[in-house]
Amino acid sequence: MTLPDLATKYDPSAIERAIYDRWIEAGVFTAQVDTEREPYVIVIPPPNVTSVLHMGHGLNNTLQDVFIRYRRMTGREALWLPGTDHAGIATQNVVERALASEGRRRQDLGRERFVERVWAHVRETGGSIIDQLKALGCSCDWSRTRFTFDDAYSTAVRRVFVQLHGEGLVYRGHRVIHWCPRCLTSLSDEEAEFRERDDHLYYIRYPFAKSQGPRIEGSKDGEGAVVATTRPETMFGDVCLVYHPDDDRFAGLRGATVEIPLSGVSIPIEQSTAVEREFGTGMLKVTPAHDANDFDIAAALPGDYGTPVIMTDDARMADDPRVPKGLRGLDRDEARPRILDELKAAGLLVKVEPYRHAVRHCYRCHTVVEPRLSDQWFVKMRPLAEPALNAYRDGKLTFVPDRWGKVYEHWLTEIRDWNISRQLWWGHRIPAWYCEADGCDHITVGMEEPDACEQCGGQVRQDDDVLDTWFSSWLWPFATMGWPDQTPDLARFYPGHTLVTGPDIIFFWVARMVMAGYYFLDERPFDTVYLNGIVRDPQHRAFSKSLGNGIDPLEVVESYGADALRFTIVAGAGAGTDVIMDRTDLDATFAAGRNFANKLWNAGRLILSQVGDNPAPIDALDPSELTLADRWILSRCQRAVQEATLALERFRPNDAANVAYHFVWDELADWYLEQVKPRLYGSAQGGAVAQGILVAVFETSLRLLHPVMPFITEELWAHLPGERAALLAGAEWPRPEDELIDETAESEFALVQAIIGAVRIIRAEYRVPPSTEVRAVVTIASDAARRGVAAEHATIERLAKLSELTVDEATAGVGGHAVLPDGSAVFVALGDAIDVAQECTRLRGEMERLERQLVAVAAKLANEQFVARAPSDVVEREREKESSWREQRETLAAKLRALGC
Repeated sequence: MTLPDLATKYDPSAIERAIYDRWIEAGVFTAQVDTEREPYVIVIPPPNVTSVLHMGHGLNNTLQDVFIRYRRMTGREALWLPGTDHAGIATQNVVERALASEGRRRQDLGRERFVERVWAHVRETGGSIIDQLKALGCSCDWSRTRFTFDDAYSTAVRRVFVQLHGEGLVYRGHRVIHWCPRCLTSLSDEEAEFRERDDHLYYIRYPFAKSQGPRIEGSKDGEGAVVATTRPETMFGDVCLVYHPDDDRFAGLRGATVEIPLSGVSIPIEQSTAVEREFGTGMLKVTPAHDANDFDIAAALPGDYGTPVIMTDDARMADDPRVPKGLRGLDRDEARPRILDELKAAGLLVKVEPYRHAVRHCYRCHTVVEPRLSDQWFVKMRPLAEPALNAYRDGKLTFVPDRWGKVYEHWLTEIRDWNISRQLWWGHRIPAWYCEADGCDHITVGMEEPDACEQCGGQVRQDDDVLDTWFSSWLWPFATMGWPDQTPDLARFYPGHTLVTGPDIIFFWVARMVMAGYYFLDERPFDTVYLNGIVRDPQHRAFSKSLGNGIDPLEVVESYGADALRFTIVAGAGAGTDVIMDRTDLDATFAAGRNFANKLWNAGRLILSQVGDNPAPIDALDPSELTLADRWILSRCQRAVQEATLALERFRPNDAANVAYHFVWDELADWYLEQVKPRLYGSAQGGAVAQGILVAVFETSLRLLHPVMPFITEELWAHLPGERAALLAGAEWPRPEDELIDETAESEFALVQAIIGAVRIIRAEYRVPPSTEVRAVVTIASDAARRGVAAEHATIERLAKLSELTVDEATAGVGGHAVLPDGSAVFVALGDAIDVAQECTRLRGEMERLERQLVAVAAKLANEQFVARAPSDVVEREREKESSWREQRETLAAKLRALGC
């Protein structure tokens, strides 16, 4: 058979776009609502429309595609619903940076024009993201593509806010929240990420108020109370000092008055059981407007202490009477050293200690977050969390790897109310309108903009804030299907099945989707959460623009093809396991995928060129005509089907990829193809049988590999002879056929492989030229070996390059020996194959070199000073050298004996 349209060399760029267009034209990815097939649904974690995709997206989306293609092939009505996220704070930051490069701010444009500018950015990046997903081979149902800011989706978001507000679960609260002074917006607990950092603990003396005299009875320090803090710049917002009522160190100090250092403002000393006596001095400063715990402490004290705000929204010291004039307007980081200098000069800085602690940072710009008293919108989470928690505990929701389930459970158990308002311009504007009439503070919340205040008829203005991005994203599994309308899609495809995402958004997104699913539809949105690892560089650092260590997946696709990228990342990505990639050596990073694609292509060309136009189907073959190798490859093929199927059912795509890889490369290409060549080329009987088996096995191989390597498998599938599904993407997954499992054939052929392998090793060790044939003798130790040698005698001679293979014959002369797994032995005669004298000379030279090295290392290890003074790892390496060289010496000695040297 000739292959005029199957290129000699595999070129992915020549086929991938055309193949993808064929899939789209055939509608393979479009899920139908009116079939009897059982649905299988994955909703894509919508990429942010901030910029193009990175390799983390490449990993995540490839894994999703593996799962969806597999389920589609098993007969499920598979829906992979795609889309993008408007990503409020992230997208606004990108556009603001672009404006800054032009010397402008968003305030220069105004809200309306700024939002138009963001939309222009979204239209550009949103389309690019879809194109990138297609280039990766993602089999999404593009007819259902959604955006978290499209009109229908926005209706769902507003409906949820209005409903939760009406049911008392959304409320406006006055409390300390996490505030980003760079992004100028509030953040949720999850968006304010903890990071360890080295800091200092400053011990500051608060002098007693002069009206109380120089000493207060019961005080340990006659000049005042000492407080330890990491943030001295906030002390101007203190309203009191507190100590634990059971702390005898401060007995009698309750009711005393101290002065805030450098300010002179007098504040009282009170008691609170919330104080940790072991921290610092045991005396705590209370700054209710700039610390959430302090806010709660102050609220629990009798009386009203007020909540003085002494820092602006961009983290500068406020123009407030409490703040010394010389500090007003200074950035917090500029103010701190000035404050410390003044405290030291006044004799009020008692001491400074190093202190390592976790500090919250903005998850987007990484600025240190400022706790800030503010009016914000919140969601009461505990009523929503209970069903989501029970779903995990009752086994209705599982995690892969399962360790993340405990993390999910812990977070839901300790859940706090969710701050959902953001001081941004890009996003879903909060549907709340404030009455501006004097004496009316009513807030109207509704689906439509009111003409007037529903309570007094006065004029209203809409809240300037937008909703947290995650407030729209948590609705993704059902808002994408038309909810709140009862659509056919919603009835057919909700609840879904598998979510593939990263562990870093378990709290942001996964848990909240489960809560929303149960609250609004009384059903979990998916039953399995597969958590992939993170793509890192060889130093185990996550990819980032600042480090410049990232890899553009499209660059990889253009250079090596999508299948090479997909195979590399899937085969190396165990559930929850990080994937290591090196930007500085892309050839090495993607060598496995590229080389395997080439191997598969070359094997396919060879097979397709030899099997003819109408090979016999496997069920039409006479079993009595099957050789040992035929029965072995059919059995190994079924093993591969069983193992790959089990791996995918257990969400272990890396195992499935490696099973298919080893079967195709190690067994089909390296062994069976070599075994059948005489039959294919017409020099031996059984050509028709070999052709039928090759087509059957290769077809199965393509099916097994398709979820991981869809392009190359689809192209090779198109050239297979015979009748089958027009597109592999729409073909069936291979069904295990247990009757083809042949353990006897496997064990017998394994010994054939062992014999050939042993001869090849001996040839290599004794440097027998590749073109030189040698004689070999096998001493049989088992019936399996005897049957195997008898059945594949010619194969052994041909593949081991033997002039003659005999069984159970006496051995004599020089040669190499090997023992097989069953106890059988192989002897390879070398007298006529090599220059024995020359080889003896070479081996003796190697032996002498090893002896000198062993003497030197033994002397070094016998030196007590070296062993005592050298680093332990250096000494251990020397011992490992000695052990390795001794083993090499024993091997050389055995070779010398075998050659009679």
